[in-house]
Amino acid sequence: MVPETDVERGLPTQGKSGFDAILFDLDGVLVDSLGAIEKSMRWWAMERGLDPEDVLARSHGRRDEDLIRECAPSLTVETEIKLIEDFDVQEAKTVRPLPGARRVLRSLEAGSWAVITSGSRRVAAARMAGSGLPEPRCFVTAESVRRGKPFPDGYLLAADRLGAVPERCLVVEDAPAGLAAARAAGMPCLGVGAALAGPLPGLVGQVRDLDEVRVVTGPTGLRVLTGRSRTHAGTGPRERRPGPCP
Repeated sequence: MVPETDVERGLPTQGKSGFDAILFDLDGVLVDSLGAIEKSMRWWAMERGLDPEDVLARSHGRRDEDLIRECAPSLTVETEIKLIEDFDVQEAKTVRPLPGARRVLRSLEAGSWAVITSGSRRVAAARMAGSGLPEPRCFVTAESVRRGKPFPDGYLLAADRLGAVPERCLVVEDAPAGLAAARAAGMPCLGVGAALAGPLPGLVGQVRDLDEVRVVTGPTGLRVLTGRSRTHAGTGPRERRPGPCP
């Protein structure tokens, strides 16, 4: 058993009073979609005569719209988005929840968390449903913002829709672009996976996956504890499936 650590330990003293909301990235944090994403990106690159490895390297944590403009500026963005989206929806049946994701989401009240993803709403909803995860009340997708990660727009929009101030939101991310977005939004970030390992500006903790995370609701907000052994008792409230935030 590894001792638990409160992620607020890495915050300034004035910030150590709990979080009002937890803002989750989707791919690589809640769902294991790496294989599906790699297959999609390689397929699209080969269809368009691009270097599949270059496209894949540029794609992590970014919107398809931004990727297309960077890798193939001569193509019609809307047409290419639809092409990639159709492929991704078909592959959504291969996506599974990552360890701990279902338990952590079930432990949270519906209005205290959101999913912010660079993917389209259609693809994100298909991956959440295919993984058996509850759809969030607040779902910020590629269509929701003018600028995707690494810009802060998505995280700031989620905080606003949840009625939370940015400084009291914890971002949970697995990609450098997502960490950059959290930092730009003025939000602390919990890193998931190898890409955000090690001391990085804005990172207040790092875990292998959400099986190493426990959320406790108290009078001053949400406390996020990390570092436990990979066994957790209890599942918290039953899943809710509210509609999307307005």
